[in-house]
Amino acid sequence: MIEIRIHGRGGQGAVIASKILAVSFYIEGFQVQSFPAFGVERRGAPICAFVRIDTVPINLRSEVYTPGHIIVLDHTLVEAVNVCEGLGEKGTILINAGEKRIAGMDFGRFRTGYVDATSIALKHGLGTATSPIINTAIAGAFASFTGMLKFDSIEEAIHQEVPFKQKENALAAREAFDTVALYSKG
Repeated sequence: MIEIRIHGRGGQGAVIASKILAVSFYIEGFQVQSFPAFGVERRGAPICAFVRIDTVPINLRSEVYTPGHIIVLDHTLVEAVNVCEGLGEKGTILINAGEKRIAGMDFGRFRTGYVDATSIALKHGLGTATSPIINTAIAGAFASFTGMLKFDSIEEAIHQEVPFKQKENALAAREAFDTVALYSKG
């Protein structure tokens, strides 16, 4: 079983990002689960969303405590939350941050990628200047960074799960897919 944990803030699109990834994996023939974990949080509060993927039906019904992959939608969460908690030995981290923002961050031994999904979302008119919606961009970046999904599956999932600005969302996902980079400190 493959497990993904997404860290974000309310309103950034973490829940929809988890759905896009789950639908993408489903399109490629996998069994999937996608669900959020939050209480009475409001816009801007830290939240998590989860995705499970397997070749057999998934009966596990708990949060993801030992993910193989972490996605961080807001780089400031790295200082507020232990985003690496429980990450497996060969785990990956994908973070929404520009090159200047990620410089100096330490993710230990984990393979880490970054993409400026915020700038990409703003460029394509997704959300507002103060609240960009980065879910489709981060999904595209995840597909490329991990090599686990074809872009066509991400694009089809966007058409199924995102009712507004489908063209712009697909373009944002493609741009993130093409520009995600491997982070190496120092």
